[in-house]
Amino acid sequence: MRLPTGLRARLVITFTLVAAAASVMVATIGYELAKAALVDRAEDSAIDLVTRELRQVTFPVGTLRQGEAPPETRDLQALAAALNGPGRSVVLEYGHLSYSDGPLTLDEVPSELHGRARGGVVKQRRVIRDQLYLIVGSEVYRKDGPIPEASGLRAFVFFPLRAEEKQLTTLKGSLMQGGAVIVLIALGVALVSARSVLLPVRRLSAAAQALGEGRLDTRLPVHGQDELAALTAHFNDAAAALELSVAELRALEAMSRRFVADVSHELRTPLTAMTAVADMLMEEAERLPDAPAEAVRLVLSEIDRLRHLVEHLIEVSRFDAGTATLNVESVNVYDAVQDSLETRGWTDTVEVNVVKGLAATVDPRRFDVIVANLVGNALKHGGLPVQVSIRGTENGLEVKVRDHGPGIPEEALPYVFDRFFKVGAGRSRSHGSGLGLAITRANVHLHGGTVSVRRQRPGTLFTVWLPGR
Repeated sequence: MRLPTGLRARLVITFTLVAAAASVMVATIGYELAKAALVDRAEDSAIDLVTRELRQVTFPVGTLRQGEAPPETRDLQALAAALNGPGRSVVLEYGHLSYSDGPLTLDEVPSELHGRARGGVVKQRRVIRDQLYLIVGSEVYRKDGPIPEASGLRAFVFFPLRAEEKQLTTLKGSLMQGGAVIVLIALGVALVSARSVLLPVRRLSAAAQALGEGRLDTRLPVHGQDELAALTAHFNDAAAALELSVAELRALEAMSRRFVADVSHELRTPLTAMTAVADMLMEEAERLPDAPAEAVRLVLSEIDRLRHLVEHLIEVSRFDAGTATLNVESVNVYDAVQDSLETRGWTDTVEVNVVKGLAATVDPRRFDVIVANLVGNALKHGGLPVQVSIRGTENGLEVKVRDHGPGIPEEALPYVFDRFFKVGAGRSRSHGSGLGLAITRANVHLHGGTVSVRRQRPGTLFTVWLPGR
């Protein structure tokens, strides 16, 4: 059985358990006190009756004086009748003579009580024949002389305690009913109290959830001066500080994005001129000496790298600004892949496994970027053969690009789609921008798809899924 874990349930259960424990304790103490009072009253009444009746014995007993005769059966009968009453049994013993008035006999008198009766009035409770009795025993003393003398006559009276047991049973039932009522009242009070106590906590929880959802202007009214009021005030202060910090961060982020976009666009003009000059230098490089020719090739390589970096930065700035749009149309997947590879001169180095008649509804330009970035990454950092496999599924298009190189280290897999992340261990210096896979993921997400990566033996496998439309 699963125990409740909610704060309200725990408060209600704790409050109810405390009330129930207190109710049980009070009922138990009250029951025991009432029981002791009833028993004491019954014992006092019984002892008083026996003592009073025995004091009125007039027939001669014990040490018989001159002219006295021992008691006869009718004397014992008269004494037993005086001691008897509803439901009682009386047992008298005088020497070898015994007399019983009632269903109980001398055999039901406990031996220990029988012996103690010589010293005065004694009592003992005992269950006899499934019924509780109070047994009062005493020896009769002769007091007609200067000193009371033990007569040898003993009387044992069995008082039934049925009335007292009935009263205690009724009292127990009343206490149980009262305890149940108290527990129900405590449960109601606990529910009301828990609601009033937890209402501010629920409001704090809802406000915290609202903050987590981005509603940074969330505030709560402060009522009272207790701990919850102080907590609410602290929450409002923290929310205000968080809103201010987030606003500053957003402003800085917007400035950073604007700066990157502005710089990227500003670099386009000089890069265009540099590319034109580079083309001219490339034509003259073959006629230059080896050292100047190598320098020219290095400059051309770095210009090309810078051009790709600027293009990637401009693309990233579009995604950050939320201006990237999706223009989908039906595309022949085989032709789109072949065009992408042919444009970049990769047709002879990449194995393509695509059904020629396969069609998909995608953004052609962004689909080209996805394929080109994944294949280019495999060619630059992986090993041949590089394989592209594309198939249609029931709910979309699946694109797989695999190389057979050393593979990406396991610890680097979670970060390969992060911006500017480069795996340096075991690889030569990368000429990429570190943005290709990040742009790939952004284009896939813009389509509503997913992209993942995992190690192979050998190589690395990238899997893209684009939903059908």
